[in-house]
Amino acid sequence: MEMVFGLAAVSLAVVFLVYLWRVLNWAWFRPRKLQKCLRQQGLKGNKYKFIFGDLNQVIKSTKEAKSKPMNLSDDISPRVLPFFTDAIQKNGENSFIWLGPNPVVFIKESELIRDVLTKHTVYQKPPSNPLTKLLAQGVASYEEDKWSKHRRIINPAFHMEKLKHMIPAFYLSCIEMLGEWEKKIGNQGLAEVDVWPHLQQLSSDAISRTAFGSNYEEGRKIFELQKEQAEHIIEVSRSIYIPGWRFLPTKRNRRMKEIEKQVQASIRCIIDKRVMAMKAGEGSKDDLLGILLESNFKEIEKQGNRDFGMTTGEVIEECKLFYFAGQETTSVLLVWTMILLSRHQEWQTRAREEVFKLYGKDKPDLDGLNRLKSVTMILNESLRLYPPAVSLARRTKQETKLGDLTLPPGVIILMPVILNHHDEKIWGDDAKEFKPERFSEGVSKATQGQQTFLPFGGGPRICVGLNFAMLEAKLVMAMILQHYSFELSPSYAHAPTTVITLQPQCGAPLLLRKL
Repeated sequence: MEMVFGLAAVSLAVVFLVYLWRVLNWAWFRPRKLQKCLRQQGLKGNKYKFIFGDLNQVIKSTKEAKSKPMNLSDDISPRVLPFFTDAIQKNGENSFIWLGPNPVVFIKESELIRDVLTKHTVYQKPPSNPLTKLLAQGVASYEEDKWSKHRRIINPAFHMEKLKHMIPAFYLSCIEMLGEWEKKIGNQGLAEVDVWPHLQQLSSDAISRTAFGSNYEEGRKIFELQKEQAEHIIEVSRSIYIPGWRFLPTKRNRRMKEIEKQVQASIRCIIDKRVMAMKAGEGSKDDLLGILLESNFKEIEKQGNRDFGMTTGEVIEECKLFYFAGQETTSVLLVWTMILLSRHQEWQTRAREEVFKLYGKDKPDLDGLNRLKSVTMILNESLRLYPPAVSLARRTKQETKLGDLTLPPGVIILMPVILNHHDEKIWGDDAKEFKPERFSEGVSKATQGQQTFLPFGGGPRICVGLNFAMLEAKLVMAMILQHYSFELSPSYAHAPTTVITLQPQCGAPLLLRKL
């Protein structure tokens, strides 16, 4: 018996030592080794601090930046990425910081960014807090073969031929928003309206209609749950993840899992009804879910094996991703465009004249939307100055040669999109000014073919919903310009901040005047 207890004690001691070594290697030995490797290659950065690295300073500088609005300017990097901006000014573009025990190397050169975004099997998405997976996984988070399969099945849903069938859903959602504005204005003809929550509601309604068609009301309920989930995710992401923490029955953990359960059940119910209808001989519908299911069935039929298609659980995750990415990207693009046009009335007038010339007060159509040159230039310039995602991150899967650097596996590469979008060496002395004319001959001409304009990412993994977001934004802006003129309200406070995407922290109160 004593021998058994002795063996058990030895086994426990071995297990304890193994885990102790893993923790120490993760928190101390590996970061120190990586630090030495990066410094030997000429990269500068702060000295590594046990477990936290620069995280405390990142949180502190972000909190300070968010504590008060900034002057009315488009030079927003110091407020949006305060620690990153300071680190690059202090240590140069060839530098790194520490997010916990992980070194983050800044990459700003166009050719290096192209290399990282093109070689997506070598440079992969960095792992996130496991709790963030409750919001959405889907094609944006997958790698290699699984990513290829999902992207191939999803692509047909975003072909322009399919997207044109979604214009009525965009139109209906926008008409409802304009009706709400008209109620607020009444007979006065002029009123202050915080357009930010209205634009969020519009884009969520549009994604609900385009994703689920006749199941729109159910879709709205799902969106409200996903919106709450995003708020929890933001709070969770502000601290280092402690392994096993997600299993503790904290109030937030319980609520997040409850939301996940409700969302899963709701979407599964919609999918099951749609699959039954398709099996009964009903044709697939022209909403995103219908196109996705049809594409999935065709892939399985073509390969003769269900393993080549998506499972119901994977379709659910893609639907959740539609919700999150589709709503976030379009709403922030629209709000910053309205804020910019409020400040630059000459461009608002020019865009409105273009819209009236094409449509008058009639309903916009696809052909006209494709000919909105000034509106397209304005939207691109808005995306340049206020990109939805202010940075892109990848992680080396193996030891990798990048330019003159040799990066060990596990190093995070950060491409600060907003710093590149505002770089005077790339865009000229007026880089931080609103000048839509820089896109008069298209994006490729404006960037001279370089990877310097990345509002939707780049390379093979460029956002699959790019055309969806731009089509919706063009239609909504055209309709707003048809019905209202707008300017900044005296109560407007300029406070761009990152809440997953780049959002107006203090809202967007504008003075709307009915035309």
